[in-house]
Amino acid sequence: MLNFLSKFLSGKNTKVMSPKTNHFILGTNLNSALEKSNNQILFGCGCFWGAEKGFWKLPGVLYTAVGYAGGTKENPNYNEVCSGLTGHTEVVQVIWNNKLIDISDLLKLFWECHDPTQGNRQGNDNGTQYRSAIYTSNHDHYIKSIDSKIHYENDLRKNGLGTITTEIKEGIIFNKAEDYHQQYLAKPSSRPYCSAMPTKVVLGNFKGSNFKLRKEVWSNYNWDISHCILRGNNNQIELSGS
Repeated sequence: MLNFLSKFLSGKNTKVMSPKTNHFILGTNLNSALEKSNNQILFGCGCFWGAEKGFWKLPGVLYTAVGYAGGTKENPNYNEVCSGLTGHTEVVQVIWNNKLIDISDLLKLFWECHDPTQGNRQGNDNGTQYRSAIYTSNHDHYIKSIDSKIHYENDLRKNGLGTITTEIKEGIIFNKAEDYHQQYLAKPSSRPYCSAMPTKVVLGNFKGSNFKLRKEVWSNYNWDISHCILRGNNNQIELSGS
């Protein structure tokens, strides 16, 4: 990602965010306040372009945004994060309606869409900015994230894979990325790119899980296909009969 972006990013070292930015696919305002029925979480799954598309496609997700979290510098820009000196990782902010989708469903996509055992790397992308991470905004989601990790790691080991390196923390500040990164893969002239390396291991029921999405939703993700996220349209998945 960094190599072919170097020319594209020339002269774009400062962050520019519009006061009102609508989601390119879902149409919702990326700067709107949360309602009582909504919740948010941050996921780091390698390059945030592909990760964001994976999450905005889920029914019940209201909007997504990409950015930086887990580092030390206030309000970093893309080049600073890519230097590895700020300690941030690329993340996707996911806002969802609790009545339509559960944190369990989001965790299922998170664990299955990348390889959480690779440390400071995802596929060909190397560096701390590509590490796997979950940053929660409430304690219940933190506990469920931990429980899902324990369950998934056990299944990974049964399949000959290593220890999960995912960083799981509460209350981490989200720094929204530059406008040109938001919903990047859905925009005209974008370069298809996804660094995620799914393990093909499915997350089953774990302690406290409460899956709400129908099984048909998951047929839209085929981890047996290389760079699955890049295939298919950009629209949110529609349930039959809805």
